[in-house]
Amino acid sequence: MELDAEGLVKATCGGDEAAAGRLVELFYERIYAFLRRLAGNDEDAADLTQRTFSEVWEALPGFAGRSSVASWMHSIAYHIYADWRRADSHAELRLDEWWAEHPGRDAGPDEQATASDMAAVLYGAVDRLEADLRETVHLHYYQELTLAETAEAMGVATSTVKYRLRQALAQLQKRLADKQTLPR
Repeated sequence: MELDAEGLVKATCGGDEAAAGRLVELFYERIYAFLRRLAGNDEDAADLTQRTFSEVWEALPGFAGRSSVASWMHSIAYHIYADWRRADSHAELRLDEWWAEHPGRDAGPDEQATASDMAAVLYGAVDRLEADLRETVHLHYYQELTLAETAEAMGVATSTVKYRLRQALAQLQKRLADKQTLPR
């Protein structure tokens, strides 16, 4: 019988090593991908992911189930990232070349080229948003957390997440529309 995330947490707290391994398998790639988008490189993302799971293991016995396991772990990851960024004053912007070197995984070559070009433009536009808007977009759209889970991960009200998403989408629409009207 396959346990859900909450069941895996309970089993892990009860000493079940297989459940602990399954919990890592279930969330490692998502947390790593989230931190990679925020940190901008593989090495920092790997380090931040390890820090996140270290913090998760320490906090696991205190997990009360008031939120989903996904939003709880993303909240820890977000706070680990925010502390790291504040501590070392890391650069937040990535050049278009970085996006060109890290294309998404799409179906066929023609679709992949089109999607990669659009993704590079969109990701670049997202990266130029102010930090609060950018991080809200990452959690809600890229990590597919619900509005409530995003709010919980960021430690803000759901209404704040909605407002930030509206602001981000308005800015992105304007930037992308301006980019399309430029002469080629």
